[in-house]
Amino acid sequence: MKLYKDIFTGDEMFSDTYKIKLIDEVIYEIQGRLVQRKEGDIQLAGSNPSQEEADEGTDDSVETGIDIVLNHRLCETFAFGDKKGYTLYLKEYMKKVVDKLAEKSPDQVDVFKSNMNKAVKELLGRFKDLQFFTGESMDVDGMVAICEYRELDGQSVPVFMFFKHGLEEEKY
Repeated sequence: MKLYKDIFTGDEMFSDTYKIKLIDEVIYEIQGRLVQRKEGDIQLAGSNPSQEEADEGTDDSVETGIDIVLNHRLCETFAFGDKKGYTLYLKEYMKKVVDKLAEKSPDQVDVFKSNMNKAVKELLGRFKDLQFFTGESMDVDGMVAICEYRELDGQSVPVFMFFKHGLEEEKY
């Protein structure tokens, strides 16, 4: 299994347990799903809960949310009140990514710069429909993931977007 971590904060953003789609060589898109989990409820495929674990009449704590957010402890941020604030963040963030790429993967700098402009322009056009998430450390100087609900097969589905060049893969 691979974990994808923010190159600046080390926060875990997602893993390869999800279907990953690479857009324009710069953005990973991951389709999430809404889930409900009972506290301590871990069920393995094909297992049957035993009678010993039958309901004893206690109230269960239920956690509801998007699987990617819950599994990787992402935190929603409201740091960007408007498109201008997000644009300022992106300019600063992209400069840091370019500097890091120049050190580690100079061949990727041009790919990042040329393809990122197109991707950002499209994202800014849909700004009002986007949600933003930081990693567990809640450090907005690191990557801020983007979530957009899209209509897929008649259902509203959360689709997360992560900047490829702001991540490092770690085999787990």
